[in-house]
Amino acid sequence: MTTAISPRHTLPRWAETLRQKYLAGEASTFVLYRNVFDNFLVGGNLHNLQSFLVEELFKDTKKNVVEVSLERGMRHLNGKAHAALTALADLNGEDTELLPKLHRLEAQMRSEQSTAVIVPYADSLLPAGDPSFMSQPDRQTYLAFHRWSLDKTLTSGDNITILIAESLNAINPGLLSNPKVAAIEIPMPDLETRQKVIAFFAPTLSPAQVSLFSERTGGLRTVQLASILASSQGHGLSEIERRALILQLLQGSPDAESRASTLATITAGMTPAEIGKLIEPGKTLPASDPNVEVLKVIHARKREMIEKECAGLIEFIEPKHGLASVGGHENIKTELLAIAKNLKEGNTTLTPMGLLAVGPMGSGKTFVIKAFLKEAGLSGVALKNFRSKWVGSTEANLERVLATVKAMGPIAVIIDEGDRSFGNGGGEGGDDGTSSRVIARLKEFMAETDNRGQVLFVMMTNRPDKLDTDIKRPGRLDRKIPFFYCETAAERSQVLLAVLSRYGESCVASTEELLTLCETLTGYSNADLEALALLAVESARMQAVPLDAAVLSVATHDFMPPQERDMIEFMELLAVSETSRRTLLPKRFRDMATADIQSNLLAARKRALAR
Repeated sequence: MTTAISPRHTLPRWAETLRQKYLAGEASTFVLYRNVFDNFLVGGNLHNLQSFLVEELFKDTKKNVVEVSLERGMRHLNGKAHAALTALADLNGEDTELLPKLHRLEAQMRSEQSTAVIVPYADSLLPAGDPSFMSQPDRQTYLAFHRWSLDKTLTSGDNITILIAESLNAINPGLLSNPKVAAIEIPMPDLETRQKVIAFFAPTLSPAQVSLFSERTGGLRTVQLASILASSQGHGLSEIERRALILQLLQGSPDAESRASTLATITAGMTPAEIGKLIEPGKTLPASDPNVEVLKVIHARKREMIEKECAGLIEFIEPKHGLASVGGHENIKTELLAIAKNLKEGNTTLTPMGLLAVGPMGSGKTFVIKAFLKEAGLSGVALKNFRSKWVGSTEANLERVLATVKAMGPIAVIIDEGDRSFGNGGGEGGDDGTSSRVIARLKEFMAETDNRGQVLFVMMTNRPDKLDTDIKRPGRLDRKIPFFYCETAAERSQVLLAVLSRYGESCVASTEELLTLCETLTGYSNADLEALALLAVESARMQAVPLDAAVLSVATHDFMPPQERDMIEFMELLAVSETSRRTLLPKRFRDMATADIQSNLLAARKRALAR
């Protein structure tokens, strides 16, 4: 008979789910996965996962709590001296074979009910893989746990087995498919959890600061929050020492006392040199945003921790310019400004699930998308190469990235050159189906409606024809935004001036001179125009003359843009065929019939790919 797992304090949601499933008799073997190496704040006490299970979940309801692991064999965790444990007195003896110990543990569970078995690093004990390639001990261990989950004598005897692994894909799939085995995800800390943790570790912070800091620390685990807050323990500077150091650095600055107190709270674990680099003594904080300094510190520490956590699988994107720095692309800027407005206002109904930026190389896709992130106030991360040669590692890497990204929302996930990473057929053959599984999981995540307004996927490519058709459908990449080279001299002039402005260069050429010059630059890409502008800047500096029309004219005659007209025309027509709105197209394509677009596209494909 299953007895209640009575909580001593209010449980985390995942633990309450486990408790309810156990009481309902749905399963007696549970796999806990994802955020299993974190700490958990329960009833004013901080636990790791194992101590939480022993001290909070099983303390008053299980007579015996036993750990099973490859590293330490078997050992009792609850420390109860019970006569029935004599049958297991040799668990920690010289016998190194695990299977005989499992058999003796099974006999104990049958004779002495109410036992909890905890298996940390279960993926090392029950690894995924083809059974035909598994060693005999691995197969025997798998069969033992599989049989335990189905044995009515064991399940009705108030026994429970907890398997712990970071990645669900690393566990033997035969065990996971067992209907009497339940998998429960331990998520990253949500906003409410982060608020409680920050208030616990930094009780001197005001409620407003706790709320603000918790909003800006999405994606961090409790153990990571603890490492940057004042109450965390360590061998570095104490909070009092950090405050004194910061106060000395800020001597004579406005609000030095309050700034030092707040900064000392969030710089735990940092060296004096690292703290010194963050302090700007003469800086006056704006009255409209007095937390700008501390948020900068939090962002820097968050970025460092998450990039380390994801082992280089993602890279933060921090754009410097907004859409005001973009020359040309007026229709696109209008579209992106509307999306940015909806994101800022939290209007999820009108927020797309994803964006697909298409167009020929050098048309400004990457720069405009980064400027859009700045405009929308979105954090951005770029997916890097998470593929691995090791079995199961690629899937585990992807799951780690997706879990981190979801916890960081609202956020944009940038996938540049998406046709290379997520092209048709799921990548190269001979990878045992890994690529197809990765793409299937990515598409599943992209289509989760809970992510709308929280995780915005942005994919960029000049060859959308190579993308899996299903990944481009509405509900994953809702808006297809076509990019083209500038159509008019006025647009090319805007791009030149925008480029010079970004680099802090001034141009003394008149508007008329620029327009006349740009009339000769038909077919130049945005990248070509930037290269031309920088060539003119270099020439002006070498001659020690102002950047005028004459210098620009000389640079124009000297610069030679790439000559790939057939491929560019093909990519333009691909962008036309992919766009989700005709109003985003240049006039020359806007009224073209669909049949004409397709016929022209087929002809352009033959010319471009004939080489």
